[in-house]
Amino acid sequence: MRAQWVRGFTGAVLGFVGYMLSPLSWWNDLYVNLPLAYLAANFVSYFDPSLFFAALAIAYWITNILGFVLMHVGVVIAAETEAPNWKRTGVLQVLTISIAYTLLVGILYYMGILKPLSWYFPAHS
Repeated sequence: MRAQWVRGFTGAVLGFVGYMLSPLSWWNDLYVNLPLAYLAANFVSYFDPSLFFAALAIAYWITNILGFVLMHVGVVIAAETEAPNWKRTGVLQVLTISIAYTLLVGILYYMGILKPLSWYFPAHS
């Protein structure tokens, strides 16, 4: 009995974290994925500033993919069944939205609005 509860709780937590990272919710990019991708891009740009945008785009996609994976694992752990049929959940729509957000982030970067933190706060020498 206790093992079922722990398994169900673990699956629910993983599923929730996965949902928060996945592109299935329209608001998560602004509050979760973009800040995480921005932090990762800043870390990479510390070593090579020219890689900021590439790191931003890659980290953004990784957070979305990780979200799907965590939701899948959460469902499998909690229900001990296969994951839901992703064709019925609108994966094409989700990918289209992810591409649109990536393009928006790219436009913001090339317009000079989204930059590494080091560009906003240059070191005093």
